[in-house]
Amino acid sequence: MRANMPEILAERYETGRYATNPSCDALYSRAVERLGSGAGGGAVMGNSAAMNTGTGTTEAVTRAVAAYARGGSAARVKQGTAGNGTSSSPVHVIVEEARGSMVWKVVRFVMIYGLVGYFALVILTLAIEATGLFRKVGGANNTEVKPEQQKQRFQDVKGCDEAIEELQEIVDFLKSPDKYNQLGGKLPKGVLMVGPPGTGKTLLARAVAGEAGVPFFYMSGSEFDEVYVGVGAKRVRELFAAAKAKAPAIVFIDELDAVGGKRNERDAAYHMQTLNQMLTELDGFDQTSGVVFIAATNFPQMLDKALTRPGRFDRQVVVGLPDVRGRIAILEQKVKNMQIGTDVDFAVIARGTPGFSGADLENLVNQAAVHASKKGARKVDMPSMDWAKDRIIMGAEKRSAVIQEKDKTMTAYHEAGHALVAMFTEGADPLYKCTIMPRGQALGVTHYMPEIDKVSMNKQEYKAWIDICMGGKIAEELIYGNDKVSSGCSSDLSKATNIAYSMVTEYGMSDKLGSIAFTDNIYKTLSTETKQKIEDEVRRFLDEGLERARNLLKEKSPELHLLAKALLKYETLSKDEIEKVVRGETLPEKLTTLPGTKIKVPEVPIPGLASGMKRDGVERER
Repeated sequence: MRANMPEILAERYETGRYATNPSCDALYSRAVERLGSGAGGGAVMGNSAAMNTGTGTTEAVTRAVAAYARGGSAARVKQGTAGNGTSSSPVHVIVEEARGSMVWKVVRFVMIYGLVGYFALVILTLAIEATGLFRKVGGANNTEVKPEQQKQRFQDVKGCDEAIEELQEIVDFLKSPDKYNQLGGKLPKGVLMVGPPGTGKTLLARAVAGEAGVPFFYMSGSEFDEVYVGVGAKRVRELFAAAKAKAPAIVFIDELDAVGGKRNERDAAYHMQTLNQMLTELDGFDQTSGVVFIAATNFPQMLDKALTRPGRFDRQVVVGLPDVRGRIAILEQKVKNMQIGTDVDFAVIARGTPGFSGADLENLVNQAAVHASKKGARKVDMPSMDWAKDRIIMGAEKRSAVIQEKDKTMTAYHEAGHALVAMFTEGADPLYKCTIMPRGQALGVTHYMPEIDKVSMNKQEYKAWIDICMGGKIAEELIYGNDKVSSGCSSDLSKATNIAYSMVTEYGMSDKLGSIAFTDNIYKTLSTETKQKIEDEVRRFLDEGLERARNLLKEKSPELHLLAKALLKYETLSKDEIEKVVRGETLPEKLTTLPGTKIKVPEVPIPGLASGMKRDGVERER
């Protein structure tokens, strides 16, 4: 019972139901001291003067001190500062925490707030993963295929009339499928469009969807594959499922060779699964579902044979480069939204751009418009079109290039040799322009313009090309001597050698070897004697072309000097201007005031100059 006396005493005192006096207060204080020492080593410190009513210590202060002490802390009333507990005379109490209590509070804080922070971090991570807030922009996370409605029509596609005719029946099928199902006929599942880059394959596919008025699904072959196995196959399934849901529809896969290349045992697993899934989906696709698959590629020879067999992509539509009429139509269509001058002749531009695709012609028109804007012109005129064409064909002019006078003179004779051989050789393409202004990687360029597109060439025309290639070297040799011929003829010799080798090994144009095509596989198995004959025939073609060019330029020596001097003076000459110079006529004086022209015409000695010719000019009396 005595052991519990301090606790009972403190408990009764703190209830406030019993009357107290100074003696009770003293007993309570002693009881609290004993309880504090037992609980945590705390104590209520003070003096007797601070614990009696004379100093104004109130019952509330005593209870507060006792409560702190019972909680394991040490509390004391500040010496001489205890008031009566009123606002004017406060009681100052100093609380000293026990070491064990402080450690426990720290541990409890870390545990509680650590768990709260952990759960908060987990919840935040799950929210970010679900919403994709910090996903990489432009990544492959959003792979959902969405249909598009196309505004293009067949009238927006120029230069490929035959391809449009082949695709017209697909439009009819999508508009009225019952028309084809009555007789039991089935439309091909897939249409493969083949052709060089920039010929309008994608535009054609969009025009088919626009004409039929059906949804258009677009996906590139490279979008299917990822390093993760199964992702490409999943996207193939999603694409086919989305097309079925929106039938009738058109699915266009661009660059099919990126996913449908030939398979071999060394292929990665993800690539094999993607292609296999595409083959499976094409096999299980119903031809009467109203979904047509169109694919495009620049390399049909790279596609797997299983992909192009009947029942899959079993129809090929060739979208080739446009001919002259096609280029004219494309140019007229590309300039609809431009201000075009009345002097622009699209037929002349089309003739001078053989081998240009629709994308190349669009680039030409755009560069011409930019150049005309820089000049401050109100309309795109013919000189701007010619400038853009020359820039694309021959490269940009290098007017800031520092070239020695002797190199300019040698370049002038070199290009004059090419031009004269082209003018006086039967079977050669007509001249277009000759310049000694550095363009691209060349110090000078002689350009030719065929009157119409060529689909094949005969032996005479190939020999004419060899003569033209040799004209530059022979011109330097006649003027400077055999020992001073420059290395500028390297590209000409390479081109002439390739032509002669093709004539012998591919085209059967050699009389000694006959009509035999020596392909790469066959050439490896030939005997040494046969290979030597091939080399001898190639050398013979080159030597004969060299001799023909030498004889022609010796005969046209005065014209060679006149043309070289004109090139040094005017830098660039057109076909008409070259013909005037060769005839000895005077060129218009305005050509001498071209901006940036600072070349002085050197006094070049002309051996064997006929009477009536002037050594210091470019004109000749007739």
